[in-house]
Formats: sequence, structure tokens, C-alpha cells
Amino acid sequence: MVTPTETNTDRAGEVRKERSFLTTVEAASYVYLSHRTLEKMRTTGDGPVYHKHGRYVRYRIADLDAWSTARRTSSTSKYGQTLLARRKHPSPKANRPAPD
Repeated sequence: MVTPTETNTDRAGEVRKERSFLTTVEAASYVYLSHRTLEKMRTTGDGPVYHKHGRYVRYRIADLDAWSTARRTSSTSKYGQTLLARRKHPSPKANRPAPD
């Protein structure tokens, strides 16, 4: 497992030396997600790029790094506005009068 002092660059270099592709479980550990989350992301198209080798799914470290970098953000407000815009019905709390 990764120690807090270890950098992502160090980890990536070590893994690249060992092999070119990671399994779903290894890729999930690399990006600090559960393997089930990566599996679900594959079905929705929200996850990192992957390769199919027969029935096996494999991830390249460079693809995982690129996917992670693309999700870099400095604020959650844009994400929150997107969710509110998608909401079909306003929240019941929004219609409550302010307390005196």
C-alpha cells in the first residue's frame, strides 16, 4: 500500500517498471476508488479509458493519470450548480418561509 510520504510519480514509476497494464482491482487502488466504482464507471462511460484483452479489462497507468488530471478542480460550486439545474422538482426546503 502507499505510504503518505510517497508521491504519485514515485508510485507510477514503480508500477510501470513491473508491467504495462493494471487489472481493475489494481487500477482502483491506484486511483483510490473501489473496484466496483470503476466497474460502474465503465458502464456509464465516466471512468478512465480501458483496454479489453479478450474478456479481461486492463488499464494503462498513463490513462489513469490523464483521467484523474482531467477531473482536477478547485471548487465544488460548479458541480453543485449542475446538480441543481438537473433537478426536476425544487427542494421542499426551498419553499419554506424564513423563521422569525
